[in-house]
Amino acid sequence: MILRPAQVEASWYGRVRLGSVETALLLVLSWGYAGVIWLRRRLYQWGILKTVRLPVPVLVVGNLIVGGAGKTPVARALAQQLKALGWRPGIISRGYGRQVPGVRAVGVGDSPQHVGDEPLLYAQDGFPVFVGEKRAEAGRALLAANPSVNILIADDGLQHLALARDLEVVVFDQRGIGNGRLLPAGPLREPLSRLNASLVRGLIIQGNPDQTGWPALPRLGMTLQPQHIYALNQPERQLPLESLAGKSVLALAGIGHPERFFSMLRDAGLRVEAISFPDHHDFKPQDIPFSHLPVLMTEKDAVKCQNFAQGHDNWFVVPVKARFSPALPLAKWLKGIDKRHR
Repeated sequence: MILRPAQVEASWYGRVRLGSVETALLLVLSWGYAGVIWLRRRLYQWGILKTVRLPVPVLVVGNLIVGGAGKTPVARALAQQLKALGWRPGIISRGYGRQVPGVRAVGVGDSPQHVGDEPLLYAQDGFPVFVGEKRAEAGRALLAANPSVNILIADDGLQHLALARDLEVVVFDQRGIGNGRLLPAGPLREPLSRLNASLVRGLIIQGNPDQTGWPALPRLGMTLQPQHIYALNQPERQLPLESLAGKSVLALAGIGHPERFFSMLRDAGLRVEAISFPDHHDFKPQDIPFSHLPVLMTEKDAVKCQNFAQGHDNWFVVPVKARFSPALPLAKWLKGIDKRHR
């Protein structure tokens, strides 16, 4: 009996039905995982494992399920909204997928192999960004290098209990919570009861998952709206995505849920030939087939294709902007937090 990861993942969302023996095995492993989660959280509560509180408020953006659910556009939107409210945000991240460990600042021209792909997007937005396996150390380094920063966004920090936080925002997508089980029997990193924590201010949900049993928390819908696409090797060359409506394109995506990107393009009227890669895929020139068609990719994937884009005038990046309905009540969520840090 050999279970393939893709087969197990498909079972979480009802696309594949596993046999009773396979299901029982996954459930046993899931119970063991639940015990580890319980013990780890208790060790922090008892003070055996230490939590570090930084001198500025910390806003955590994370998700409960494995794989991407749209955290990056949420974190980018939160940073912009904080700036509009008069805050001076910085962003800390693990820098998933990077090949150089330790704490370091992220610059626009850095290699994704050194800092990760998502942190580069935050840096391109003009915010101070540091990466580090230990988020508290990354936060300290960022604040030391940028004394004007007065609030931090911790990207994908929901399960990083070593860092104290002031509020949490949890992101879901069309897949919802799947079968509602913990890994590896289901997609959940933590039990659904985790959402009852007092610091969770709201759920941001992309799409309309067919789900019941959500906790009584504010639920905000999120849509990702495509902006003008631009040539990867010549960013000033832009055109509306709608100009490709009715035309065939080659689309590639190495994100947590590639179909979300492909569906967005189809909704815009494009005829999509799709190629999926694993999340955080380290792209190489041979990964992208030669084609006379326009080749469309996400911003997250584009930062890893930048170095070999010369001569490929038909490679285009599709930036997106997160829109929320209702609007994020960020000012309300932050009320009183600043006073606790003075």
